[in-house]
Amino acid sequence: MIDRPEAQIDTIVALASGRPPAAIAVIRLSGSRAAETVRALCGRLPPPRRASLARFRDPRSSEVIDEGLALYLPGPGSPTGEDVAEFHVHGGRAVVAAMLDALTALPGVRLAESGEFTRRAFFAGRMDLAAVEGLADLVAADTDAQRRQALAQASGVLGARVALWRSQILEARALAEASLDFADEDDVAADALEQARAGAAALREEIAAALDKSRGGERLREGFRVVVLGPPNAGKSSLVNALARREVAIVTAEAGTTRDLIEVHLDLGGFPAIVTDTAGLREAAGLVEAEGIRRARARAEDADLVLWLSPADAPTPPPADLSEAPLQVVWTKADLSARSAPFSISTHTGAGLAELVAFISHRAAACLQGGEAAVLVRARHREAAEVALGALERALVPGVSPELVAEDLRLASEALGRIVGAVGVEDVLGQIFSAFCIGK
Repeated sequence: MIDRPEAQIDTIVALASGRPPAAIAVIRLSGSRAAETVRALCGRLPPPRRASLARFRDPRSSEVIDEGLALYLPGPGSPTGEDVAEFHVHGGRAVVAAMLDALTALPGVRLAESGEFTRRAFFAGRMDLAAVEGLADLVAADTDAQRRQALAQASGVLGARVALWRSQILEARALAEASLDFADEDDVAADALEQARAGAAALREEIAAALDKSRGGERLREGFRVVVLGPPNAGKSSLVNALARREVAIVTAEAGTTRDLIEVHLDLGGFPAIVTDTAGLREAAGLVEAEGIRRARARAEDADLVLWLSPADAPTPPPADLSEAPLQVVWTKADLSARSAPFSISTHTGAGLAELVAFISHRAAACLQGGEAAVLVRARHREAAEVALGALERALVPGVSPELVAEDLRLASEALGRIVGAVGVEDVLGQIFSAFCIGK
């Protein structure tokens, strides 16, 4: 368990279900006053871990607010490690507002901040930081592949792996330090140091393999990036609208309509994709259009796939200095020309769109496949693992003294500990928990 900040002495309350109106609303409390808060509204404390029918009254006036279910979960065996209570009420706006007003009028009870319930679970040792991030990803998951990856993270897969890695480092450190204790016995000292190096070498290979898979894991979280480029009036915005099946970009006959980047998030065969509409590439007519073209080229640099759109009746090859990202030429306005190419589409008739979607889906699957099995799925995870890997490689340099080997192993363990929040993560806590909704 990590020391809790002083702010956690309050009992917090929030709506834990979706925004009203709804059939049912769940209002959650956590803190030392949870039990007396339940008594104040229900007149009694229900048996622990058993949902009980109750009539909820405003303690200030004894007016009945609603009837529903009350649930009390005493700590430490609760989601936050504290006493927790839930009120299941009807999901109308007036009911929810009246309940929250009555609850926050009680001494020591206040509305929760973003992610504060999960923050308390972290400080109580109920979750490590990697699992917290997995929970945030699970809430935000748009596709089935993202859901599976996030569920594994929230279930503690990375935390378990890091714990194993740190245990292996501890064993290697013990051997390195033992070689110091037996420095006057050359054979014993040399054998202990060699075993320490062997353990570090095996761990280095395992972490390096995890890092190799990390790109797929990060991309699965963020989405397969498709950037649509081409000259003005090539049909870029029409294609993006067709892929999104709604009007996300303005389409006109006027060249240069799109000036800025327009992104749409799609589910392609269970894999997430981000398709970006861009300004047409040409000699810009003004400063605004020139900036749009600059942004288009910059976004293409980070793309997993660039679609170069060119009208079939007036083919335009992609610029020679275009991004080195994988590129596919697509002829548009196929209904206006008898010419064809490997990929010819018409957003007017729908011709070729199914084949293009299948192509993008196949490329996305190839890029993101295996991302669900990755354990390092955030840039923060990867950066810490790279620091640990560097420390292990220094420990394996021939001729390094046992003292330096032990120190590098300590640094590797510390870097891995930052992944799960065991050490030195205070500077990232606010950023991580602020991504949650209030009721989490």
